Amino acid sequence: MRRIAALLLLSVLAVSCSPPAADKGPTYRIGYMICNSEKETLDRFLPLTKYLGEKLGVNFEAVAIDTTDFMKEVDTLDFTHTNSLLYIMMHRFNGVDILAAEKSGSLGYRSQGIIFALKKSGLQNVADLRGKTMLFGPMLAPTGFMSQIDILEQNGIDPENDLAFYTIPPGSFKHEKVIYGVMFEKYDAGAIPLSDLEEMAAEGRIDAEDFTIIAKAPPIPYCNFGVSQRVDEQLAARFKAALLALTRADTVEYEGERVSVLARALADGFEDVQDSDFDIVREMAKRTNMPPYQEY
Repeated sequence: MRRIAALLLLSVLAVSCSPPAADKGPTYRIGYMICNSEKETLDRFLPLTKYLGEKLGVNFEAVAIDTTDFMKEVDTLDFTHTNSLLYIMMHRFNGVDILAAEKSGSLGYRSQGIIFALKKSGLQNVADLRGKTMLFGPMLAPTGFMSQIDILEQNGIDPENDLAFYTIPPGSFKHEKVIYGVMFEKYDAGAIPLSDLEEMAAEGRIDAEDFTIIAKAPPIPYCNFGVSQRVDEQLAARFKAALLALTRADTVEYEGERVSVLARALADGFEDVQDSDFDIVREMAKRTNMPPYQEY
C-alpha cells in the first residue's frame, strides 16, 4: 500500500510540475457573412480559421452572421469576411479597414451581376422587363440585388412601378432559388451573380443553353476580409500576409482529414486591394439609394 501511495504521489507531482500549455493570448472573433446557410458557411471557413490560427499562433473564433445582422454584430468582431456592400457600410460607420479580397473564377476578386431569363420566354433586353415579374437575391447582395436595380433604373425602369411584381426568396440558398424560380417559370426574370449561373451549369444542375442573359452590370469587388481598429496593426499585417500567401497546396488537419484550405473555402486565393477599389461600389450604392448612402 505504501508503494502504491508513493507512486500516486510521484505521478501527481509529475503532472503538477509539467510546463503549462502555451498561452496564445486572447481569442479574436472572425465574422463570416452567411452566403447560403450557416452550416455551409462554417463548413467552408472553419478550416481556414484553424489554418490562420496555427499559422499566426493566435486563437480565432469563427462566427457565421446573416447579412441583415452584420451591422448589429460588427463591433463585437475583430476581423470580418463579407461582400463589398457590407464592407463599405462597416468602413464608413465602424472604421473597418480592408485587408484582402477573395479571388474565385474568371473575374478574380470581382463579381458581376446579371439579369437573366429563359430563352423560350422571348425576353431580349431590359425594356422587355416592363410589366414582368422578377426574383432577386438578398437585398444586401451587391451583385444579386443592387447591381440589377442599377441596371433597371439606368434603363428607365422603376422596379416599384414598372415591374408587375418582384420579391426575394425566403430562407437559405437564395441565389439558387432565383435560378430555379426562373427555370420552373414561376418568374419571368432573375437577378444573380454570373458566377452562380456558371457554377450550377458546371455542376450539371442546369443547362446554361436554356437561359439568355438580358443584361450585365459592371464587375465590382465582392467578398473580402476586413479588420477592426481595435486589432493591433502588426497582427492585422500578419493576418493579411498569411491570406495573400495562401495557395491550393496549403492544407490543415480538420475533422480527421487533411484538407486544402482554399479548396474548402471555394476560393482561388486572395488579392491585395485598396479601399479605393471599392469606389465603384460606393457610386452604385449612391445611384440606387442603398446603404450607407440611402435617403428616406
